[in-house]
Amino acid sequence: MGREYKVKFPVPIGFDPTNLLRDLPGQKPDEIYSVAIESDGFYLVDWLVDRSVAAVALRVLLDEAISLADAAEVTEP
Repeated sequence: MGREYKVKFPVPIGFDPTNLLRDLPGQKPDEIYSVAIESDGFYLVDWLVDRSVAAVALRVLLDEAISLADAAEVTEP
């Protein structure tokens, strides 16, 4: 079981996540966290394996969200 985060913001039509995914940390990120790009934002699950790496991943997602929109909201679904 992990901790879930939803970074809600209006994702622009045609958003290409290639660079974002490349910027995420970790040598085996699927073991530490999972990320999904959704129409209303980003979804991250921290698998509670390495909290510092997952925290950096969340920060990368937040930075990307606020670079694309005026505001972003973080919730725990």
